[in-house]
Amino acid sequence: MNYISTRGGTEAVDFQTTVMTGLARDGGLFLPESIPDIHAELSAWATLDYGALAFEIMRRYADLPASDLRTLISDSCAAFRHPQVAPVVAVDGVHILELFHGPTLAFKDIALQFLGRVFEYYLARSGRRLNILAATSGDTGSAAIAGVCGRAGIRIFVLYPHGRISPMQELQMTTVPDDNVFCLAVRGSFDDCQSIVKTIFRDLEFRDRYELGAVNSINWARLLAQIVYYFYGVFQVMARCGARAVQVAVPTGNFGDIFAGYLALRMGLPISRLILATNENDSLAKFFTSGLYRRGKVQATLSPSMDIQVASNFERYLYYRVDRNPREICRLMETFAQSGELRLNGIGATGVDELIAAGSSATAEALAIIKEFYEQHGYLLDPHSAVGVSVGREFQKADEPTLALATAHPAKFAEAVRRATGRDLAHHPELDALVGKPQRRMILNADVEAVRAFLRERIP
Repeated sequence: MNYISTRGGTEAVDFQTTVMTGLARDGGLFLPESIPDIHAELSAWATLDYGALAFEIMRRYADLPASDLRTLISDSCAAFRHPQVAPVVAVDGVHILELFHGPTLAFKDIALQFLGRVFEYYLARSGRRLNILAATSGDTGSAAIAGVCGRAGIRIFVLYPHGRISPMQELQMTTVPDDNVFCLAVRGSFDDCQSIVKTIFRDLEFRDRYELGAVNSINWARLLAQIVYYFYGVFQVMARCGARAVQVAVPTGNFGDIFAGYLALRMGLPISRLILATNENDSLAKFFTSGLYRRGKVQATLSPSMDIQVASNFERYLYYRVDRNPREICRLMETFAQSGELRLNGIGATGVDELIAAGSSATAEALAIIKEFYEQHGYLLDPHSAVGVSVGREFQKADEPTLALATAHPAKFAEAVRRATGRDLAHHPELDALVGKPQRRMILNADVEAVRAFLRERIP
């Protein structure tokens, strides 16, 4: 499989180039030249364990030797605490896909344990080094660090919004003592951090000179790994309920997670509808009901990983929405860059896409869901997962099961759980052990040149 840019300004490249460069050189995002149709394989795949299913899906996109791909997948799965990697539990009629059993207790681990090993695999064969530049709204940073720390030839620089992630999310990053890990607290929002990273990646001379790579969900390998758990979760629910199709509710910030579900749907997975769930930062929810995507001011909430107004992976979705027309993508993205908004015309009664329903859940509603699930069912949700469950309920059907993605362990957001329940319930021994450890971080202004200068100083 080769990969093309959403903006059409580069030649098709192979999987290795796609993974190691992250962002296409024309500023676009990589997508596969075609999406495999797997309808004929569905029944055979439905009974596979997680690792075997991952191999069947990934081999259609990654031109790696089969034995090497199996090893990369097996080693990645071994990093998880649960033998199923992503088990499904049923709570109050909702099927919850637990994606938080990895090293940093967040769904990002599933992709970044794989990506870190793929980086190391290619670097060992090329003799190159890689300097990863990443922006995080909370969970990507620690998961990326866990995926690459101690791996030969890799440094990682993580930008995060100062004071706008949970204390535990920050501790997971800043207490890592490895010399190849650098945490940069930026005075601004996640959108500021992401803008800095994109600006630096667009400077091709700087990017090449300092051998920069990406672990954010702009990197195709992230999405590839995430496609797998949609198949695994939907298959489990179908087997339990005897259902022909499943709705999937997805807490959404940067549009990467739900876009992986969109790709799974296009491959042939029987998802009847994706349910996009946002918090008060609801620019995506408004787009899917009105066709207007407008950059708003980021509001700080108790679900900080969703405190995003400019979603990187949205461009990938738009590419398919405009019939794979790179010129139209360039026009739309230029319009958005200049005016802060873009509009799609011809919106029907069901919104932009009949396959994607959308809604938002305010903090108070998410806290009420956390309280209800704990008091009535003894199950703790983190605030992001609670947003997904809350919005998922709005679109629930009596004759069709709903799968809700649980994206983080509640202990990562102990304050939100405390506010919801009035009790200090959310703990995990590995997180509790981080409290009081020495931290390493640098606080910078939201300025591209300040970050460039930091990179120059730290990369020999």
